[in-house]
Amino acid sequence: MKAVVYHGSADIRLEDVPEPKLTEPTDAIVRLTSSAVCGTDLHMVRGTMPGMREGTILGHEGVGVVEEVGPYVRNLRPGDRVIIPSTIGCGCCSYCRDGYYSQCDHANPRGSRAGAAFFGGPVDTGPFDGLQAEFARVPYANVGLVPLPDSVSDDQAIMLSDIYPTGWYGARLAEVTPGDTVAVFGAGPVGQFAVLSAFQQGAGRVIAVDGIASRLQGARALHAEIVDFNEEDPVAMILEMTRGIGADRVIDAVGVDAQRASSGPAVPDADETRAFEAEREAATAGGARPVGDTWVPGNAPSQAAHWSVEAVAKAGSIGVVGLYPPTLNAYPIGVALNRNLTIKLGICDHRRYIPELLSKVMAGTVDPARVITQHQPVSSAIDAYQAFDRRETGWTKVVLDPAA
Repeated sequence: MKAVVYHGSADIRLEDVPEPKLTEPTDAIVRLTSSAVCGTDLHMVRGTMPGMREGTILGHEGVGVVEEVGPYVRNLRPGDRVIIPSTIGCGCCSYCRDGYYSQCDHANPRGSRAGAAFFGGPVDTGPFDGLQAEFARVPYANVGLVPLPDSVSDDQAIMLSDIYPTGWYGARLAEVTPGDTVAVFGAGPVGQFAVLSAFQQGAGRVIAVDGIASRLQGARALHAEIVDFNEEDPVAMILEMTRGIGADRVIDAVGVDAQRASSGPAVPDADETRAFEAEREAATAGGARPVGDTWVPGNAPSQAAHWSVEAVAKAGSIGVVGLYPPTLNAYPIGVALNRNLTIKLGICDHRRYIPELLSKVMAGTVDPARVITQHQPVSSAIDAYQAFDRRETGWTKVVLDPAA
């Protein structure tokens, strides 16, 4: 089968690989009908999420049709359409039963203290072959796979595999309540779903911060007030927009590959620039391999973290769903402490939230497919990765057809 395979920083290839087989009684084999490229995938290829194993199939977003099930998968049949959650949980341990599927005691083969297990990630998360392929083996399929009605399209469903639940989770972590003013740093796909989710959870105002015009326009279409950090100082502007108070809640949907301002009043000074460069070297563990303007790690790893802490109101709360690697240890903890901030962060418990969000789509209250900007055959996956990596205008969310 065709699959997108990791071979090292800045080295991914479309290859023919063996089709997966059932290895456990709770496994299922799913034929992918839709996959997607996520910003998290770019972390792996840029080297800002170290620890990838050569030969790992990339991708953690998937929709497909069940082809084969193990003997303990007694709730699904071949032919069923399903959503594949990005994270993996057994459904039996105390964490899964309490809704913390991403912290399952059994899914991660590195042990019960290892943390999240997800498709297409580094060794610390499994590793498990990912979903940018024609077929995938899904562990604990009797728990993880979410049946999909015919009324929901693949385009709508693929947004439920990861990024809509992650945006929703970001708003939950930030403790959004009715009437809140919420600032969302990052207007990429997850950021746009964080904007939508904040409104759905009762926010009165949402302010979206980014430096790419097309992404800001996507947030504006969702009725967020927008701030371009290449034109304005985002912290100063948020304070001005809130009469000096700051946002009640902040969602960091950026993570380690943050970009610093290239123009305007938010351009960092020489000392800040040197600090960012040191952070980038630490985050990548020296493993980045840029090729021209492609596969270049973000030049300000802790920028979104700093802006979040500075833009939130005293005693406010921050939800972090942007991905940061264990190799980065740079957070403005002293400022946060002095301002009595609440900070929550983590990997989304996708299986917990997908059914609720699927119900919203089925009811017609939201169409998550509107965030998609490109459809590409998997045969063009490398070109799609490169365009998305370079943040080219209009390349916000790329959906892949695994069979094309």
